[in-house]
Amino acid sequence: MSSRRARRGAAMAALCLGVLPVGGCSALSGQVQRPATAAAKPRPGAPVVMFLGDSYTVGERGSLPENTYAAATARLLGWQVIIGGRGGTGFVATGGRGQPFPLLFESQLGWRPAPDLLIVSGGHNDWRYPPPQVAAGARELLERARQRWPGTRLVLIGPIWGSERPPAPALANRDALRAVATELGVPFIDPIASRWITGSRATGTGNATEFIRPDGVHPTVAGHRHLAARLAGELRGLNLARPAAKI
Repeated sequence: MSSRRARRGAAMAALCLGVLPVGGCSALSGQVQRPATAAAKPRPGAPVVMFLGDSYTVGERGSLPENTYAAATARLLGWQVIIGGRGGTGFVATGGRGQPFPLLFESQLGWRPAPDLLIVSGGHNDWRYPPPQVAAGARELLERARQRWPGTRLVLIGPIWGSERPPAPALANRDALRAVATELGVPFIDPIASRWITGSRATGTGNATEFIRPDGVHPTVAGHRHLAARLAGELRGLNLARPAAKI
């Protein structure tokens, strides 16, 4: 191998080590495969943001976590992101494993260094539980996070639904979560009232036909990108697109 070719190979290897896994490198072609969509690049000192949520946040079974709205939001805003939670869980709902959000916070996130922002997104799986019980779970979680990380910013996102007409109990729990957020001085984002998803997959109406899977519940990959764009817009409105922990 000539010295020029060796230098070229070494440069390509170094470049591959710096590319995110979703981009990848092709050893056969010697070309870097770039992501299909542009994303904000994390800069030195980029905000550290953690998400805690259900399958909307971590991805349902068989999906890729990098395709969720949480990961997509981080790409849009240039964050370093840690995504916690589990499908089927909520402020009360355990997903069959005995761990609602307060316990998932402890096992997955709470032992880590404090982030700049913690986004808690849930309530969908709690719709069968009484609103006071759901509110108590949310209050416990948010107070625990605030005690553990006094300087971390907090945001609470209400239930995300796969159609524009959630059942009445889901709306009651949404209202209970909003009340807790108001009580604790935590910004509350309401995907139902803001109509992030419109129409219904079942009736072939609204953006649900493109953004919701045939199960009528979970977003498509395009749906996750849509949710990410809506969330990024809400966070910009709250001046939290570039969050910094309070000192």
